[in-house]
Amino acid sequence: MKNYYQKAITFQEYMQIAEQRLHNNPDKSDEHQEYYELGLQRMNRTLKTYKVDESQLETLKSKNFTGKILLISEPWCGDASATVPAVSRFFEAGNIEAKIFLRDADETLISQFLTNGTQSIPKILILNEDFSLKNVWGPRPKHGLELLKKFKENPETYSKDEFHNDLQVYYAKNRGKDAISEILELL
Repeated sequence: MKNYYQKAITFQEYMQIAEQRLHNNPDKSDEHQEYYELGLQRMNRTLKTYKVDESQLETLKSKNFTGKILLISEPWCGDASATVPAVSRFFEAGNIEAKIFLRDADETLISQFLTNGTQSIPKILILNEDFSLKNVWGPRPKHGLELLKKFKENPETYSKDEFHNDLQVYYAKNRGKDAISEILELL
């Protein structure tokens, strides 16, 4: 894990990469190109509306966590766009180093943390001081998983569009709070 962490980037660098991919990507065949603009809009909305929850910060301090956080993500991902900015800001406020590893740059990391056989992101890796893996969270909070289950069980009555809409409304209202609470439980 140490090698992956050393190759990881800061949240600021992640945002810069998202901007570059949106505005300077000569590869129009990039299957994710259309999602960079939406991803940036969602990340900026999260950054504008997210406020560090003091009770969550107190919970973090009470855990005496001295490790690091490694997020596996990509700026085109809808779930990541809602979660990564809040998680990054939260751990920054708690003086815990958090870095982001781009999933598509080297798939050997995400391949170790598949979700039902898929490379779903974001994944939050909780690392001990020695870079050993303590725990893993992701790719979405429990409520998001419930919405996905509802869609998969009966797409005829709960369409993909309804699922995506409900998920984004949830993310916009929740502002990362559930994801952070679930991650805190894993520390």
